Amino acid sequence: MRGTPGAARVLILCAAVCAVLGALPALSPGAATPWGTLGLLAALHLACELPGRCRVFGSSVPVSAGSFFPLLLAAAFLLPPSAAVLVAVPGALAGRVEQPPATARRLWRAAQLALTVGAASWAYALLGGPATLGGPSDGGVPRLPYALLPACATALVFSLVLAALDGGILVTAERVAVRHAWRGLPARSVGPHLVHALAGLMMAVLWRSSYGPLSALVVLLPMYISCWVFAQYHRRHAAHRATIRALVQAVDIKDGYTRGHSERVGRASELIARELGMEEDRMEALRFAGILHDVGKLGVPTRVLRKDGPLTPEERRVIELHPEYGHEIVRGIGFLDEARAAILHHHERLDGSGYPYGLSGDTIPEFARVVAVADAFDAMTSTRSYRRGRPVPAAVEELERCAGSQFDPRMVRALARALDRHGWSAAANTVTSDEEPAGLPGPRAGARPPATGSPDRRRGRHR
Repeated sequence: MRGTPGAARVLILCAAVCAVLGALPALSPGAATPWGTLGLLAALHLACELPGRCRVFGSSVPVSAGSFFPLLLAAAFLLPPSAAVLVAVPGALAGRVEQPPATARRLWRAAQLALTVGAASWAYALLGGPATLGGPSDGGVPRLPYALLPACATALVFSLVLAALDGGILVTAERVAVRHAWRGLPARSVGPHLVHALAGLMMAVLWRSSYGPLSALVVLLPMYISCWVFAQYHRRHAAHRATIRALVQAVDIKDGYTRGHSERVGRASELIARELGMEEDRMEALRFAGILHDVGKLGVPTRVLRKDGPLTPEERRVIELHPEYGHEIVRGIGFLDEARAAILHHHERLDGSGYPYGLSGDTIPEFARVVAVADAFDAMTSTRSYRRGRPVPAAVEELERCAGSQFDPRMVRALARALDRHGWSAAANTVTSDEEPAGLPGPRAGARPPATGSPDRRRGRHR
C-alpha cells in the first residue's frame, strides 16, 4: 500500500471490509452455500486471469485482472449474494497488474468486483431471476422472455456499481476532479455489460439444465475468444492513439506557439465529417488527419518556426515544405490511410494557387479540403499574443467569402451547419501561445503576423 494516497487507502479498506461483511453469511455455520458451484466458478475465473501473469502470453491475454465479466455475471445469476461475493476474489488477487502499487491495486480490484457481483446478485434475487432460469425438473427451459428482464436489470446494477466505485478511486487515488470522475463512465459501460449479461445468462441456463456445468464450459471458450478479439481491437486503437499523441507532443515541443491547435483542428474536422455523413471509420481517419496535419513541422528548422516577424522568401519556401515532410513522416503508419493525403495536400487551394503541387478543384483529396477549412477556422478563432481571436460568426463569414477560391464551399457549409448545431467549445478560443493574453492592446513589436492556412495568409507569413 506504500505510495497510495491516504484517501485511497481509506476507500480500499472500506470496500474490503464491506466485501468481507457481505461474504460472512456464506461462511457462517449451517449456511446452505453451494460450495461446488462456487468453487468451480471461482476456479474458472482464476484460470481466465492467470495467463496474464505468464511470460508466454503476457499482454496478449484478453482481459486485465478480474474483468472477465460474463463469468462474473453468470455467478450473480447462479449463486446467492453472499456466495457470489467470493467468486471474483481469487482471480482479482492473482491477475496481472500493469502499474504499481501492485498490492493496493489487486486488493482494490478484488474488493470492487466482490461488491459489484454481490450487488448484482442481490438485485437478481429481488427481481425473482433465479426462478426464471429453469432447471432439471422442467427440462432446463428458461422462462423467456421473462428471464431477460431480471438479467438486464442486473447488468444495469452491475454497471452502475462498478462505475460508482471506479469514479471513487479516480477521485481518491488519481486526484481527478469530482465533476470529471464519473463523466461518461455509466454511458460507456452499460452497453457492453448488457452483452456480457446475455452471455452470462446463457451460461447460467446451461449450467442449470440437465446437461450440467460441462455444457456451460463449452460456451465459456468462445466467449473468452470473443473477449480476446475485442480486447486486441481496443489495444490496437490505444496504440494508434499513443502514436498520434507522441507525434503531436513532439510538434508542440518544437513549436509551442500553436500548442493545442492540432487537437482543435481534429475536432473541427470531425464536426465537418459528421455533418457530411461520413462512416465512422472514415470519420476517425479524418480526425487523425486534422490532428496530424502539421506534423511536418518536425522537419522544419526550429529557428524558422520560432522566428518573430515576416519570413524571407527562402524561409517561406522552407516552411512550405512541411506538408511533404509530414507525408514522409507518416507514410509508413498503415492505419492513417486517407489521412496521409490530407497531411500532404491541406494547403492546396481550389483555384490552384496553393502548395505543394498546385492541385485545384476536385483533384484535391476530400480529406484535404475538410482539413483546410478546419485549419483556417481554428487559426482565425484562436487568440494569439499579437491579436485576439475572431468571433465564430466572423470566422465563418470569412470562410464563406473565400469559398470557391480557397476553400471547398461544401465543406464550409458543413462546418457552418455543425457550428449552428453543436457550437464551438470555449477551449477552442484559448491562447495558443506561451505569451500571457492579458491586456492584448494590439500587435506587439516584432510579433508574428497572423497564422495562415486561414484567409489571413495574404497579409503575413505562413504558419
